Amino acid sequence: MKADFINPFLESILDVLSTMAQIDAKPGRPIIKGDDVACGDVTGIIGMAGEKTKGSLAVSFTAPAICDIANRMLGEDVSEINETVTDLVGEITNMVTGGAKRILGERGYDFGMATPVVVSGKGHVITHKTKGPRILLPFSTEAGEFFVEICFD
Repeated sequence: MKADFINPFLESILDVLSTMAQIDAKPGRPIIKGDDVACGDVTGIIGMAGEKTKGSLAVSFTAPAICDIANRMLGEDVSEINETVTDLVGEITNMVTGGAKRILGERGYDFGMATPVVVSGKGHVITHKTKGPRILLPFSTEAGEFFVEICFD
C-alpha cells in the first residue's frame, strides 16, 4: 500500500482531533499488523468501496485516550466507555473517513462509505473484509494511545 494512500487518513485523524478536541496527537511508526486483535478498548470500523479499490478503516482507542477526547469534545466528565463514548467513536470514524475520502477524491480515488460499526471490550477482534495488508498507525496523546488500521485490496 502506497504512502500517498495512507497519508490522507493520517492527516484526517490529526485534523479531526486537533480541530474538535484540541488534541496534539503524535504519530508513531507504521507497521504491518499480523492479527485481528484490537490494540485499543473501543474501535470504530468503516468499509469503503469504489471502482479502483475497496477496503476498511478502523480507529481503536485506549480507554484513557477516548475518555480524554470525549471530555474535550463533549464538555462532560467521562471516565469510562459508555454509550456516549461509543457513539462518539462512530462519529470520529466517520469524520476521519470523510476527510480522507475528500483528499483521495482529489487524487482520482472515488469511493463510497458504509455506516461505521463500533465494538468495545478488552481484546475485541477487528475483521477487515479485504485481503490486503493491515497497516497499523500508532498515535500517542497526553492521555493515552490510539491506533488507526487501514486495509485495502
